Amino acid sequence: MKKVLLEMEDQKNSYEQKAKESLQKVLEEKMSTEQQLQSTQRSLVLAEQKCEEWRSQYEALKEDWRNLGTQHRELESQLHVLQSKLQGADSRDLQMNQALRLLENEHQELQAKIEHLQGDRDLYSSDTQHLQDQLKRSEEEKLALVAKVQQLQSLLQNKSLQLQEQEKLLTKKVQRTAFGVRQPQ
Repeated sequence: MKKVLLEMEDQKNSYEQKAKESLQKVLEEKMSTEQQLQSTQRSLVLAEQKCEEWRSQYEALKEDWRNLGTQHRELESQLHVLQSKLQGADSRDLQMNQALRLLENEHQELQAKIEHLQGDRDLYSSDTQHLQDQLKRSEEEKLALVAKVQQLQSLLQNKSLQLQEQEKLLTKKVQRTAFGVRQPQ
């Protein structure tokens, strides 16, 4: 009987030891799982924060991209306006050159008339002084017109150079905005 009791006591102790070990193992697994859960939750919070940062950066990049697109369109519009002005200046320069050629032709015609009239001066001596006065006025008008045409040509040339510089600057600006900014993915 005593032997059976001792065996039962040993079995009881053995079961208790196994139960304690199993319970300890379960507790350790529970603690490990809780630590993993906490670690996973921290990782999730960090990932959500990172995701929010990326979303914010993405929205900012989208807005920047829209602004750059608007600026690009405005610069292209300004470039077209400047090109039109340059073409207009070139056209006015051409007109001024044509006007100068016409004035030179008129001058040559007047010079020819004067020479013809000088040949007939003995016959028309009273008209000669009058014609000389006309010639003088024509010369003065021609000089004034030539000076004015030269002044206008100089002004047009300066304007053309300014417009070309502005067009170059705008072209560079348009190229920088078109090629210097990456599109958001």
